[in-house]
Amino acid sequence: MRRLGPFSLAFWTLTAAAAAWLIADLSTAGAQQTPQGAKLVESSNSRTNPQLANIPPVVVPPPGTAFYTAKRGDSIPIVAHHYLNETSYLTSAELSEAIRKANGNRTGNSLKAGEQVIIPGILAAPIVEKSIPVPKDFEVRAIYLTGLMAGSEHGLQIVRHWREVGGNSVVFDIKDSDGSVNIAFDNPLVGKHNIYIRDLPKYVHFLHSQGMHAIARVAIFRDERLVVNHPELAVKSHRTGQPWRENGKLVWTDPSQPKVQEYDIALAKYAAQSGVDEVQFDYVRFPAEGDQKDASFYFQTEHPKWQRSDVIADFLTKAYAELHPTGVLLSLDVFGIMAWQRQVDLSHTGQDIVLMAKHCDVLSPMIYPSHFFGMDGIAHPGDAPEHFIGESMDRFQLITKGSGVVLRPWLQAFAWRTKTYSPEYIKTQVHVAKEKGGIGFLFWNANNNYSKPFVAMPEMRASKDKYFRGDELPALAQATPAPTATAASAGR
Repeated sequence: MRRLGPFSLAFWTLTAAAAAWLIADLSTAGAQQTPQGAKLVESSNSRTNPQLANIPPVVVPPPGTAFYTAKRGDSIPIVAHHYLNETSYLTSAELSEAIRKANGNRTGNSLKAGEQVIIPGILAAPIVEKSIPVPKDFEVRAIYLTGLMAGSEHGLQIVRHWREVGGNSVVFDIKDSDGSVNIAFDNPLVGKHNIYIRDLPKYVHFLHSQGMHAIARVAIFRDERLVVNHPELAVKSHRTGQPWRENGKLVWTDPSQPKVQEYDIALAKYAAQSGVDEVQFDYVRFPAEGDQKDASFYFQTEHPKWQRSDVIADFLTKAYAELHPTGVLLSLDVFGIMAWQRQVDLSHTGQDIVLMAKHCDVLSPMIYPSHFFGMDGIAHPGDAPEHFIGESMDRFQLITKGSGVVLRPWLQAFAWRTKTYSPEYIKTQVHVAKEKGGIGFLFWNANNNYSKPFVAMPEMRASKDKYFRGDELPALAQATPAPTATAASAGR
């Protein structure tokens, strides 16, 4: 049995002997006050043993539920919040609505002291979710969600709507570029943090039940939270010996620092063990701005002949060796500009595409048209999606030829630096990327506003093969509901 929390003490394991004491109020008030759906079970010995004849019948909760007796000041949202982790529901709002339905479709949130209510969706045991293997050329059609959004009621609605219009994947943050870890990850370097996705296996189970490929995004080496709390892990300044700052901001860990690498790999492995289908590394690079000559790194002492690209390749070799046996895919986000192979970009970021392609399954170049300002003599690149999507994909295809890596681009789902952003803009990007060899796509919007893709997707789905093939997860993805307790195990 699990340890009883303060609210769990109100859940009753209703044996025949205990029922006489625990449901005295129910027996005197009459059967009309028995919670809806509960059953009155007569003691098996009452007919043969006169001493037991007056024991009232046992009140048995419906399968997968339990009883809770309200205390003064309780409300349905309060009860839902405290029992959320014990149920198959993902948010307090969802559980609150389920409680109302389970108790006579009641309205409002108030509870009377002493009132007995049914709590639905009680889990017999914590959810254990497994990854759903897919080939690396599985055609992902994804949107991105922040950790805060992913763990919210609105985020669940976005996922369901994305599925309705033809999506089959979700990228969600488990660690963002400020270093915020959004899941319950136990590691000495994490410290206290906000947990927005309270139960990662449960969340992945939800995505699988929706037919969604679950992609956990990890922002790797840009980690303000880590370097503020552990300045010894930051890039160092040659001049001062203190943590180096990128344009005044202390945000970069040292990508060559072993403790930093081990921390990020451990987080990725935890996600894989929690059932995600793919781990996606972002910011798998060195800082590209600021005073580069003042930046000092661990590898310059330990491996003086190495370049930054050697550090990134070495890290990916180790990460891929740890993750690949778990059965998850490893994908890498890279700057779109790296397709142009400019030496200054390579020397700063360390993103050598040829080397990186050897240590991952998928490369996801961020080829947002608006970001190519000053390129190819085009004054308004954001309004030239055909050119920059097409040119970028051609160049990435050439660079990665023969590597076997899959190209799955990040596409622009925001209106920055463009006057033509629309559903047609979305369709143009998807079509050109596919024509140039891309397999699937990822839509980025930092505010998680996908109104334009929502409109474009049904139109693209109606034009078979022009925009995408329409891959779906194996039948295994149509997951059964999360396991709930039986009536016998509903008590604590």
